Amino acid sequence: MRVIFVPVADRPECASALDTAFTLGRVVGAHIIGCHIRPHSDSRVALPSNLSLSGLTNEDAEWQAVSNPRDAEKRGAAAKVLFSQFAEHHGYGLLRNPRAKPGAVWMEKVGSPTKVIGIMGPVADLLVVSRPSTKGGTLARLFLSASLLRSSRPVLVLPQTKRRTVGKRICIAWDQSVEAAQAVATAMPFLTRADHVSIVTCGAETRAGPKSGQLTTYLKYWGIQSEHVSTQGKDEPEEMVAAYKSTASDLLVMGAYSRNRMSQLVFGGVTEYMLKRAAIPVFMLHT
Repeated sequence: MRVIFVPVADRPECASALDTAFTLGRVVGAHIIGCHIRPHSDSRVALPSNLSLSGLTNEDAEWQAVSNPRDAEKRGAAAKVLFSQFAEHHGYGLLRNPRAKPGAVWMEKVGSPTKVIGIMGPVADLLVVSRPSTKGGTLARLFLSASLLRSSRPVLVLPQTKRRTVGKRICIAWDQSVEAAQAVATAMPFLTRADHVSIVTCGAETRAGPKSGQLTTYLKYWGIQSEHVSTQGKDEPEEMVAAYKSTASDLLVMGAYSRNRMSQLVFGGVTEYMLKRAAIPVFMLHT
C-alpha cells in the first residue's frame, strides 16, 4: 500500500480523518494525498434532498455551488493549512513530485466529488473518509458514496469522533462472498500488522463460497492467527457490531454491497447499517 487519498475540508471530521490517515501511512509506509474539491465558480445547482448512500443522482446536481468564488479560495487555503499541520505533526515532508520515500502531497481539484474521486480514486490504494453525521451531513454522504461507488478501491470509513487506534485488533465480516474475499486481500497490509484478528460469521455458512475455516487457513499462509466468532444470524448487522465489540476490535473489514444495491436501499442490509448507524471504523471495498 503506497498511496492513501483523503478528501480534505477545514472541518473537525476531516482533521480526524487526516490524523488516522497519516498514522496508518507511517505504519505501512504510504504517501498521503490530500485533495480539496471545490465546485466551479459559475455553478448554481443545489444538492438534492433525496441523495442516498446507495446510489448517485445526476452528477451536476450533486455538488453545491459556492456563491462567492473568494469564499471557495479561503476554504481551500484553510484546508491546505489543516493538511500541512497534520503532515508536519506526523513527520511527513510536503512533496511536489512523486518519489519512493513516503511524503505528503497537496492538490486542489475543481468539479464534483463524483467526477474528481472517479478520476483520482482508482489510482490510490486506499481512500479515507468520514461517516456522515446523523443530523445532516449531506456533503459527507456525497463524498462517501463517490468513494465507495466510483473508485473501485478500498475505503476506510471513520466515525465523526477521533479514535485512539485503528487496525490493532481487526474484525473480518465473513459472508463467503467475492466482495468479502477481495476486502480481505486489500486489507492485508493491516491484517499482517494487527495484534489480533477475528473472523465473524452470522448464521450457517451455506452459501457457495469459502467457509470461515478456509479463510483461517488462508490467513495462516500470511502468518496471521485468527479466531472464529459465530452468531445466530437472526439480525446480522446488530450481531456483527456486538461481535466487533466483544472482541475489542478497532477496525471492521467487510465487502460493500454484496447484495444488489437497490435491494439494500429498499430492505436495508449490513452495508447500509454500517454506513448509517454503526459508529465504528469500517474498511470497505466495492468493485
